[in-house]
Amino acid sequence: MVKFRTEICTAGGSWKISADEKLLFIGSCFSDEIGRCLAERGFDISVNPFGPLYNPLSIANCFRRALEGEEYDDTDLTPGPRGYHCLDYATRFSGDDRASILEGINSRLSSLKERVGEGAVVFVTLGTSFVYELADGGRLVGNCHKFPASMFRRRMIDVKEAADALAAIVCLLRGNGARKLVFTVSPIRHLADGFHENTLSKATLHLAIEHVRAENPDFVDYFPSFEIVMDDLRDYRAYADDLVHISSQGVAYIYEKFEERFFTADTRYIAAMARKKYLSSQHRQILEKND
Repeated sequence: MVKFRTEICTAGGSWKISADEKLLFIGSCFSDEIGRCLAERGFDISVNPFGPLYNPLSIANCFRRALEGEEYDDTDLTPGPRGYHCLDYATRFSGDDRASILEGINSRLSSLKERVGEGAVVFVTLGTSFVYELADGGRLVGNCHKFPASMFRRRMIDVKEAADALAAIVCLLRGNGARKLVFTVSPIRHLADGFHENTLSKATLHLAIEHVRAENPDFVDYFPSFEIVMDDLRDYRAYADDLVHISSQGVAYIYEKFEERFFTADTRYIAAMARKKYLSSQHRQILEKND
């Protein structure tokens, strides 16, 4: 029989997710896509409470501040066009009211620590090895908030620096009660970095993950989101019109592989029933609006 693709089989694995599992997704915007699929199937899930984070250093910093209880204060805010900005996180954390910004961040830090302490299964989706630092002082930022490019230095971290950040995440999550940690590399293409640079960036993430996984085989796992798109689908139909993000069909296929890897038959059934109920509720809402 002639084959035109190499399908990745994700079935198996020594552990599974139950329908009542506490889940936490943090990382690139691809986390939002899979998180949405799980939320629609009734899972107790927290997804990117600080908005997307793309590089290992910013994600490690987020976990460190949450799990070590280091709250933000006025010194962590940068004056800018929208008032005050927390450059560690998404642009939603900006505005004229400093107290409101800080309360929003610190309450999310507290919730994140609580979620991990509940024995959550944590999924970290890494997007890039490129980081941005303030040109004046070198402090890492997670989001540039559309400030002038001249304010920042951009560089690509090496495998050791990436692996050290991931190892710090492992240590923090282990020490605060997480059940499992699953890394994945986002298949979203960062072509603004350049084609070759994007390849180097993704390769750095893969090598860093493999190093940390080898050191913590009982706690750290890997899900091949990147490989499913690059080596299984291998088709631009898996991408949205911008040829950068993943299409809805591509996300649906990756999610099927996610279920194949992490769900028991019982969990799949419960998730399917919850999804049916969700779709029914959405249909009623549309009808009510039309009325």
